[in-house]
Amino acid sequence: MHTNVTPFELQAWREGNRHDYRAGWRGVSPEFGEIVLTCPMTRTTPESIVSEVRGGLLPTTSYESRGMHAEGLKLPTLNRSTLRVGDRMVYVDRNRFGATLEQRALTMRYAGDHYRLAALDKYGYVLTRQADDEDPGVTITVRESGRGKNRRLSVQVSGRAEGGDLALALIFAGVDRSVLTRVGAVKAGLSRATHFWTESQY
Repeated sequence: MHTNVTPFELQAWREGNRHDYRAGWRGVSPEFGEIVLTCPMTRTTPESIVSEVRGGLLPTTSYESRGMHAEGLKLPTLNRSTLRVGDRMVYVDRNRFGATLEQRALTMRYAGDHYRLAALDKYGYVLTRQADDEDPGVTITVRESGRGKNRRLSVQVSGRAEGGDLALALIFAGVDRSVLTRVGAVKAGLSRATHFWTESQY
């Protein structure tokens, strides 16, 4: 069901130790109820790292990075990842060599709808569900602010959203999105170039 969404905030939380560490964001949406984003979940294998959104009227949504590179990660990345909303797979694509924020944005397909996720800067991003013949679409802006225990996520929705829209937007607060920004893209490019050069020396 599509509904208007009152702006709301999620507060940062963390618990556990280095062997059972969990952190993330939690709060309440007046329309969708209590929401908990865990990023990361407790690891079950060194080669997998998962973030998850659940609670209220949202479909449980998970984002997983899998592979040898996952062992050293603090959050899932946009490489070698799997995104699920409820029991549906979300198909994600991005232009690694895009020159602008818009060109580097993620494009996604979920439940027959087309989405675009673009960085505003390192602290914020916007998810857009494109309009079609039946619906004018929706735009969800998520921004992190504050420090330490006072860190929070503010969520603002323009248009009528459903649970899948909101879950899809929130899960990316638990993902390393740095390569979507200009600075992050440059760092990733330098890292790739260094890696290729090192490999060529053997």
